[in-house]
Amino acid sequence: MTTDFYKNLPVFNDFAGVTDLSAYDPVPDDWVVLAADIVRSRDAIAQGRYREVNLVGAAVIAAVLNRLGRDRIPFVFGGDGALLLIPGQDIDAGRQALSGVAALARSAAGLALRIAAIPMEEIRRRGADIRLRKLELSPGNHLAMAVGGGFELADALLKNPEPDPRFAIEADPEVEPLLDGLSCRWEPIPAREDVVVTLIAKPSSPGELGALVQRICEAVGGDPLSSGASGRFLSEDRLKFRFPPTFLARETAILGGAHGRWKHGLRSALECLAFVWGSLTGRRVGPFEPRRYLGELVRNTDHRRLDDALRLVLDLTTDQADQLRARLEEARLAGKAEYGMHVSDEAMITCFVSDIGDGQHIHFIDGTDGGFARAAEDFDARKKANRGPDLKSA
Repeated sequence: MTTDFYKNLPVFNDFAGVTDLSAYDPVPDDWVVLAADIVRSRDAIAQGRYREVNLVGAAVIAAVLNRLGRDRIPFVFGGDGALLLIPGQDIDAGRQALSGVAALARSAAGLALRIAAIPMEEIRRRGADIRLRKLELSPGNHLAMAVGGGFELADALLKNPEPDPRFAIEADPEVEPLLDGLSCRWEPIPAREDVVVTLIAKPSSPGELGALVQRICEAVGGDPLSSGASGRFLSEDRLKFRFPPTFLARETAILGGAHGRWKHGLRSALECLAFVWGSLTGRRVGPFEPRRYLGELVRNTDHRRLDDALRLVLDLTTDQADQLRARLEEARLAGKAEYGMHVSDEAMITCFVSDIGDGQHIHFIDGTDGGFARAAEDFDARKKANRGPDLKSA
């Protein structure tokens, strides 16, 4: 059955395997891309609200997975939005999940979320495709890797100034999105070296992907694609938790919505107290086992992925960051790649915990002060520079 396409997709464990383009499987024709993006996210970033932006972007994923099942639905987190794929038979539930998040984002956070559902048949009719692999972070925790240009096309259709009414979805304040397990309670993580680099790097053609990876590895003097400890962004000693968490009030205001803030706030406070007590004593609190959870957390991070472009969060020295920019600029000028970078002092985590007792949780990593959203702006600016001036408007 095509409804179980992603659930039954074989897994791979070494992120370096993303360069094996022959191993990707085409998404069934009857599937649908769900796309979401915060309008003018740069304004919220300028106001110092990027954690709120991240939380809303992750809420899109949480709402859909909570409705349709986390093992069936591939997703890509974009910082200020998200892309998912769902079976066509689940389109009504998927549209409803997005409409609820869009309404919540506007009412609770003052953020406008554009949302759309685009059939794979339309993606292929326009000459693009989506083929997937499934990276296993730990048993039951997966990230989708994608090639074929279909996600990029879906994002462009979503952001079209004149949205196609066949695809656009309206916000519905009557729908309450299911956001269980979503939180943002860890303190920002300072760079261990000098800076946190949020990178988007896209080869000029699929065949250039391996060379692009090699350039990145040479620039940073190591292998950030390694699936061992050297390739992890986090370590347990870098995780900082305070009570009450700095962002807890805003998390409660947004995720609690108009009617459930007290309930969400009380539950969150109790969860935080249980976490602190368990961490201090090392004792199990219900399904929460502190040592096991932290060990799983550092493995279950979404800090690197491929959706035609490599999207990486890297902890680098200033010299490594300069070398990386120089090598990527060489590739851009040679017509081998396009890229965008954002440099900050810290990273931040947004967590989606489906079942803490069963080890089912994913943690979205992004740079502070704009992260992937600002890297995407830089990417678009460089891409425009590659095309040169618009002669029609000159």
